[in-house]
Amino acid sequence: MLHRLALLFPLWMILSGAAALYWPEGFVTMNQGPVVVLVLAFIMLCMGLTLTLGDFSRIARMPRAVAVGFVAQYSIMPLLGWGVAQALNLPPHFAVGLILVGCCPGGTASNLVTYIAGADVALSVVMTVCSTMAAIILTPLLTQLLVGAMVPVDTWLLFKQTLQVVIIPIMLGVLLNRWAPNLVARMIPVAPLLSVAGVCFICAVVFAANAEAILIYGAELILAAALLHGGGFLIGHYFAQMLGYEGQSARTISIEVGMQNSGLAIVLAKQAFPLLPLAPVVGAVSAVMHSLLGSLLAVLWRTRAPRLRQTKVR
Repeated sequence: MLHRLALLFPLWMILSGAAALYWPEGFVTMNQGPVVVLVLAFIMLCMGLTLTLGDFSRIARMPRAVAVGFVAQYSIMPLLGWGVAQALNLPPHFAVGLILVGCCPGGTASNLVTYIAGADVALSVVMTVCSTMAAIILTPLLTQLLVGAMVPVDTWLLFKQTLQVVIIPIMLGVLLNRWAPNLVARMIPVAPLLSVAGVCFICAVVFAANAEAILIYGAELILAAALLHGGGFLIGHYFAQMLGYEGQSARTISIEVGMQNSGLAIVLAKQAFPLLPLAPVVGAVSAVMHSLLGSLLAVLWRTRAPRLRQTKVR
């Protein structure tokens, strides 16, 4: 029963987004303080419960897969962001916001979507950490190249967020899996549903904080975000297959490419483009869109696609 409820992730995403737009005042107060950070950390803890130290040892022996995902992340998404902005002839504030989303690293929600899809969670976690660390250099450089403005990235803040939200919670989950297996066995059945609830909550909070602008410009923003993230999933999957990856590895690379750290894009847009007050709104729509598309894809893979063994390519 709990498993089936977790597989309804796309439905919960739609309902939570609609609720946030209908009653934003009920969610926007949650956008203060450490609430969102704590929820993200809890989601990562749940993912860590499904992993062992052996999973990360296995990933260390296949650096090529990590490199393929890394290259795909920082080539496909920035170019897609620029291309979609040009194709739709977006106004400058939305174009800048969309390109900035494309230049950001992979998002933490990708780890949950990878888990639901039956893909390689350990590989997803390693890819997320690698792309986030590289964002300190690559996000400003790519934004400079495609937008023409240098985006200052707070290096220490980005490192601290990655440590707090990704690395520490996941390693805590791994250690619990090793030292308290009976406790973990009781938590595992409910962990996916709790993680889904956490992502839906975060997306609702983001939507509520930008409800007015989303209601006005929604159609344009939804189309742009859908093309960006949908294209990322599709091209990322074919890119992995072209290089010899199938099954779990291809799914993981696809998810990691298609899902961005939209929260970081929102913060950077506010800091770097104060004269474009609508630029951060793109990040808000992106956060919900990549979670919705990713959850749909994950459920499709989980319920219909065969669970293939990872093809090892060296």
